[in-house]
Amino acid sequence: MTRETLDRKIEEILAEVILLGSMVEQATLNAIKALNSLDQKEARKVYKGDTPINEKRFELEERTVMTIATQQPMARDIRVLTSILEVITELERMGDYAKGIGRINLNIGRDSKLQPPPELLRMAEIGVDMLHQALQAFVAGDAQSARKIPPLDDQVDELFKQVLRGILDSMASDPSAIDEYNHLLWAAHNLERLADRVTNICERTIYIDTGKLLELDASDDEQN
Repeated sequence: MTRETLDRKIEEILAEVILLGSMVEQATLNAIKALNSLDQKEARKVYKGDTPINEKRFELEERTVMTIATQQPMARDIRVLTSILEVITELERMGDYAKGIGRINLNIGRDSKLQPPPELLRMAEIGVDMLHQALQAFVAGDAQSARKIPPLDDQVDELFKQVLRGILDSMASDPSAIDEYNHLLWAAHNLERLADRVTNICERTIYIDTGKLLELDASDDEQN
């Protein structure tokens, strides 16, 4: 295989990684918007929409493994291709978080009087924006941009703390709804974990560029 052909195959796979990422981004926002209004119909769509995400992930895994096995990639190519395998796994797990929020919505039920905290939508928006930036940096091989993304997770963590405090107060004042409040807490936890997984994508971008797999920290541009 020529260098040009291998480059084209990698570019095609990366374009599909962006598509998978957009599916996860939309699923996350749809899941939270449905939860905010306790929209059961939309929650079911999100829940069922996890299947195409899984299928896309497995399709990309197969294409990537086949490229590694048959096209004799060089060292940097191998870093890119193995990182793609890691990133699509992260994306599939993020899709599971959206599916989980859909299931939480269904478990709460449309007749509930519960009012989901507004911070959940903001958590989702920040997490999705982080994911979008991280995937753009990954595809571009832009380690400098990737380093700037993990600190945004501090905002998600602070919102999670606000949700936790509010839910604990609500549980104390209305013990009869503890199960429903627990559902909301799990939704917030899913969003917090999504933002954490974005950092893993940033780490892979830096690995491609430097050959070193660093553990990034939201509070440190160099180091999660």
